[in-house]
Amino acid sequence: MPHVIVKLWPGKSDAQKQELADRITRDVMDVFHYGAESISVAFEEVKASEWREKVFQPDIVAKPEQLFKQPGYDMDDL
Repeated sequence: MPHVIVKLWPGKSDAQKQELADRITRDVMDVFHYGAESISVAFEEVKASEWREKVFQPDIVAKPEQLFKQPGYDMDDL
């Protein structure tokens, strides 16, 4: 029962979020062979000023063993 949470900066439209949710669902179905009824996708908007505290530190720096795709940015660049 995969539940995918996408954390992103505010500003994307509901249509964009729906398209991404649909694509994630299709890809999870293709790779893991789950039915669409088993997959859920959520979006969590995080302000740029809070990204380091709410996403970068706890989800990226603190959990390297869970990260399968490293970000291409450095927090000093933002």
